[in-house]
Amino acid sequence: MSIGEVLALLQGEFPDVTVSKIRFLEGEGLIEPERTPSGYRKFTHADVERLRYILTAQRDRYLPLRVIKDHLEEADRRVFHRPRPVADPAPPPQVRLSREELLEAASIDADTLDELESYGLIAPQARRYDADALQIARAAGELARFGVHPRHLRAVKAAAEREAGLVEQAVAPLLRRRAPGAAAEAEESARELSGLLLDLHAALLRVGVRGVLGR
Repeated sequence: MSIGEVLALLQGEFPDVTVSKIRFLEGEGLIEPERTPSGYRKFTHADVERLRYILTAQRDRYLPLRVIKDHLEEADRRVFHRPRPVADPAPPPQVRLSREELLEAASIDADTLDELESYGLIAPQARRYDADALQIARAAGELARFGVHPRHLRAVKAAAEREAGLVEQAVAPLLRRRAPGAAAEAEESARELSGLLLDLHAALLRVGVRGVLGR
């Protein structure tokens, strides 16, 4: 298959994928399509499945490319033929829930959801809720058992927005570039920065909790 044919196969499931993104993934060494004598890329079905694994891991698990590459290299070491994607344990499907479905899936009541929305912690799109909204709602329901309610979570939201601002500031120069692959590079940088900030946040929270407990 040509790169255009691969794009047509993937865009139904991954609307944001572009030719530049595929070339960027090749440049990063995650895929290695064959080349015709005239230099054109020639993709096999195995290449497409490998791309599908990479794009799913980015979208659904928010993994940075360096982690995805490690997974793929480990899979490659276990086989002697054309590399195949790592079997991923049940990646979460695209979630589009109604209000009633979200309340049931998150085990929260309507008042809690109203409060989460009023503080901007959850914002439905076209009256539907995605996987992030479900995760926030579930966490809020569990936190309520400890007396932590949506109004207390405004500080958490503010901190997350400040961290997102740091990511935006860091990738802004990449987004202004017009070179091929710049958008894909910016996307990957944003993912890696997000992961690093999450690690930092978790470590700082552990230090803070130890201080609360006097340890």
